[in-house]
Amino acid sequence: MKLFQFAYCYDYDKKINNLGNLCPEKWSFGSNSDNVILKNYIDHTLEKLFDEEKVIEKEEYALFNTGLYTNFYQEIYAYFVPNQISGKQKWFLDGFYTAYQISNMGVTENPQRANYFSRPADLVFDTNCEIIPQYPHIFNDPDNFLRIPESIRESSNKSMLFDGAIKRAKQMINANYKTAVPQYYKGKIQLLIPICLINENVPDLALVVSKNEAGNQYLGHTCLTLDMAYNNARLIARPDSIWLKP
Repeated sequence: MKLFQFAYCYDYDKKINNLGNLCPEKWSFGSNSDNVILKNYIDHTLEKLFDEEKVIEKEEYALFNTGLYTNFYQEIYAYFVPNQISGKQKWFLDGFYTAYQISNMGVTENPQRANYFSRPADLVFDTNCEIIPQYPHIFNDPDNFLRIPESIRESSNKSMLFDGAIKRAKQMINANYKTAVPQYYKGKIQLLIPICLINENVPDLALVVSKNEAGNQYLGHTCLTLDMAYNNARLIARPDSIWLKP
């Protein structure tokens, strides 16, 4: 369930800005200040929490764990009260509060945060495995193709350039395992690796890879823009990476 289906979110931009102040990090892309990363994070986190049945709904209030923390590592919760406006959603978003604050609001049961993985090994790229890209999808699917830099799209040796970029990415991962960044997609953990097509030190895209059923190869499914990749990765944790930043 999406947040705006679950609750009436009056003055949402102000409340989401307050949340960003509670958990200070860069929540907008480039020079923007729209908190689009944080809004995406909250919406998808709530969907996952509903799947895991971790949203608490009492008669007096509703509550979920945002999975975010203050600078003092206190958990932050979204707190809702019954909506007094008829014909609207059941709940009204009161705001985002720390564990200390909600304990003073009569909350006696603190919900758990979303869980995106059960095997920590899935978060780390296995450098013994080769990467096999799905070029028919990357080059023939219109959405994928338009994410590729124009000069590369017009090149007659696109696959060779991609092969070189994948080889370079594996070298980067060998040098620093944090180069491969985990993302959560449709119930599975995948990894994002940088694809540098024009400048060997500047990523243009993120290649989404996951292991095959045998577990001995990575399949390169699709390419994402760097903004799309960051949004997906941030659901699990803030990426600690030298290349994937907002």
